[in-house]
Amino acid sequence: MTRVPIKRALISVYDKDGLAALAQALHAAGVQIVSTGTTAAAIAAAGLPVTPVEEVTGFPECLDGRVKTLHPAVHAGLLADMANDTHRERLTELGIAPFELLVSNLYPFEQTVASGGSPAQCVEQIDIGGPAMVRAAAKNHATVAVITSPASYPDVIAALAADGFTLDQRRRLAAQAFAHTAAYDAAVSSWFAAAYAPDPVAAQTGWPDVAGATWIRKDVLRYGENPHQRAALYLRSASGAAGGESGIANAEVLHGKAMSYNNYVDADAALRAAFGFTEPCVAIMKHANPCGIALGADLAEAHRKAHACDPVSAFGGVIAANGTVTQEMAAQIAEVFTEVVIAPDFEPAALEILAAKKSQRLLRCAVPVARPPGAPGLGSGQAGSGTAGLDWRQVSGGMLMQTRDDGTQPGDSATNWKLAAGDPVGAAVLADLEFAWRACRAVKSNAILLAAGLASVGIGMGQVNRVDSARLAVARAGDRAAGSVAASDAFFPFADGLQILTEAGVRAIAEPGGSVRDDEVIAAAEAAGVALYFTGVRHFYH
Repeated sequence: MTRVPIKRALISVYDKDGLAALAQALHAAGVQIVSTGTTAAAIAAAGLPVTPVEEVTGFPECLDGRVKTLHPAVHAGLLADMANDTHRERLTELGIAPFELLVSNLYPFEQTVASGGSPAQCVEQIDIGGPAMVRAAAKNHATVAVITSPASYPDVIAALAADGFTLDQRRRLAAQAFAHTAAYDAAVSSWFAAAYAPDPVAAQTGWPDVAGATWIRKDVLRYGENPHQRAALYLRSASGAAGGESGIANAEVLHGKAMSYNNYVDADAALRAAFGFTEPCVAIMKHANPCGIALGADLAEAHRKAHACDPVSAFGGVIAANGTVTQEMAAQIAEVFTEVVIAPDFEPAALEILAAKKSQRLLRCAVPVARPPGAPGLGSGQAGSGTAGLDWRQVSGGMLMQTRDDGTQPGDSATNWKLAAGDPVGAAVLADLEFAWRACRAVKSNAILLAAGLASVGIGMGQVNRVDSARLAVARAGDRAAGSVAASDAFFPFADGLQILTEAGVRAIAEPGGSVRDDEVIAAAEAAGVALYFTGVRHFYH
């Protein structure tokens, strides 16, 4: 519980949020404030006394601010072990006073990259002095407390009232500080390797030799997939804070029980299904597969159509909507037991209806900004972090990375399809077929999705052969298979899978094409009198 009273503080921050209030509290506690550049100017503008760092170093800030704190008068004050007699004596000889507090956050490197900054602009936002000070103070946590986020300013104010931070508190702050600089360095190294200075392999393939990321624990979950497994949720870190990414991990829980591991997995799959459309769309998921997905004139209609696909499986499911949940849609959801509802927002009346069920989880989640077709990817030379827009999957002993299958390939638009068999279909049937094709991207492979009226009517998923998936889709559709359309996430290796669909009355099919037996599949479609379109793109989803 050894507390170190704060007598002298060094403040150098890019993010000025809360700075004036912090400086006021330090001044009121009799703390001498030493500060740099614009930080010192902001403190002075608040009417508070501040010592410019130049007065401490005896050396002016130079090189457009690149050098201002890289000086022994600063780092000796941060690194001196005050339990060491020799260190204390040396500080006295040099006329250097120690610091008990460092407040520093770093230049906005990742924000600059994300905003599309040029390589020169990104390089200029690589902080040097800040990380050096943060690491120095964190190393010397025995007597120095280090703060790297405005969110921790209330802790400083509390410590002032308690005559300083305890040793345990300083150790915790030091751990956060090292995580902060580690995340920052990972972002810089990944960007350099991917976009600015790729090695020969990266230049040829687009994959950097270094891909770094750090993760910050957001929550400890009750258990994992099964009760005997432990689990936690982590956020992708951006210099010690959440990376500003959309996605289920960053969703705001508005109501209900704590999310479980399986809730998060299903919710993420639901986002993939519903948020892949710009039209009002609702997806209902069970075990990371859609048991219903549909478009509608509004979300209430889309929900009715999605639910009708498989009402039995919808019980206890996860629902995702790509727009604001309305009162009408909420009233429909309330009639069926639902684990999670995810949407960009909820009408107040909808929240009131859904919150009546205490355990039902309601999540507000931002719709991600879609990458436009043909946008540059990893290693194309654009200013990018090198890991943005990627899927990561851990495997034993390593990590797999791939660019995200975001449904923006040319073959995801019916205008680019090739009619391989039969006569061209009308606009309404083609719209159903394109919906089925876009929707099957959210179904685990092997995937067959039957649709009618811009809604799924039968889904076959996760089978080890495409014939079984076709049979499952037809069985789930029942009488609705007749007159529907079908999409297959990969080509039919033999004609038998397609024949199961045509025998059930499916009238048009979309699949990638590219099988060595395409001629057999085309012949089967011609014999059945159905239209067969080749998309030229595959959507495996494992």
